[in-house]
Amino acid sequence: MNYFSSDFKLGILGGGQLGKMLLYNTRKFDIYTCVLEASDDAPCKIACDEFHLGNLMDFDAVYNFGKQVDVLTIEIENVNVDALEALEKEGVKVYPASKTLRTIQNKAKQKLFYVDNDLPTAPFSRFAYLSEIEDAIKNGGLELPFVWKAAQFGYDGNGVKVVRKLSDLDGLPKGECIAENLVPFKNELAVIVARNASGDIKTYPVVEMEFHPEANQVEYVICPARIDETVAKKAQEVALNVSKAFNHVGLLAVEMFQTQNDEILINEVAPRPHNSGHQTIEASYTSQFEQHLRAILDLPLGRTDSKVGGVMVNLVGAEGYTGNVVYQNIENIMEMDGVTPHVYGKKQTRPFRKMGHVTIVNEDLSQARKVAEDVKKTIKVISK
Repeated sequence: MNYFSSDFKLGILGGGQLGKMLLYNTRKFDIYTCVLEASDDAPCKIACDEFHLGNLMDFDAVYNFGKQVDVLTIEIENVNVDALEALEKEGVKVYPASKTLRTIQNKAKQKLFYVDNDLPTAPFSRFAYLSEIEDAIKNGGLELPFVWKAAQFGYDGNGVKVVRKLSDLDGLPKGECIAENLVPFKNELAVIVARNASGDIKTYPVVEMEFHPEANQVEYVICPARIDETVAKKAQEVALNVSKAFNHVGLLAVEMFQTQNDEILINEVAPRPHNSGHQTIEASYTSQFEQHLRAILDLPLGRTDSKVGGVMVNLVGAEGYTGNVVYQNIENIMEMDGVTPHVYGKKQTRPFRKMGHVTIVNEDLSQARKVAEDVKKTIKVISK
């Protein structure tokens, strides 16, 4: 099929920053794009050919949108899977497939999938209601501490909490959830796997993620991870096995724990471009966004190795500020060597909201990490 400068239409469900960065690449290739999103001021609006307003969880909105495109992809998992399944039956190509999404959308199903496929993951218990967790603690069936995760619709630290005492459960959503053993890990790692419809497969280098202690959001992504080569190989192998089990098409970001004795345990996955791959725009031969397009359109996959060491810093709304966004000291960070800011185009900031990211590239990774810290201290996302 001719995708370039043609009447082919690519549909994207979701209009956030991941979609916007995907659209940089559709622009590069002159691929016609349609975006469905509920918010009229979404970052994607300025960059797509057609912008459709609609609720991603609404069957009719997703189904009617999907009927107008040739290939449908996502930039967020929270979409109506029944509509995707109906579209697949009618011949629309949907990547990732509805079956993959149905498993990944629910953390309990996702964890059971790992168990069923002999994939290494932290031990867990599944509960239909939050109250069952309290009962299990009281009767000795569950030990503190553990990690509580909402089964549905958790993302970016939402729907995840470390529970150290019974009162930590106060105020949490009452529905289906899992309690996962707290893993005393050395590192949090991630590997992005790309696979096209023909089955060609490539992995990006292992990255290391440093987290913000309160917000449970990634603060720094470091590529390559500062780990032993044997551990890196093991992490890539686990990621490939996960990809094989899902038989996915597109990108699959696999987040993992490196335990104290260097075992690799799967934390969770995302079947789309991911925060742990943003540094690929500046640091890799093929960015994760271009690679996602290549994979879902069944084009040859690009090189996944890095040209240079890269560190990514998330720009999130500063605490105590809500309203029209101001990027304080952005000119100061642009004076620093190897620094590229990405501003997502969200007009309103609030505490911990993802507003952008900054990539720092340097042949010397430790130097890149130092500059990343300077960037973090210098730039502030505040409001007028």
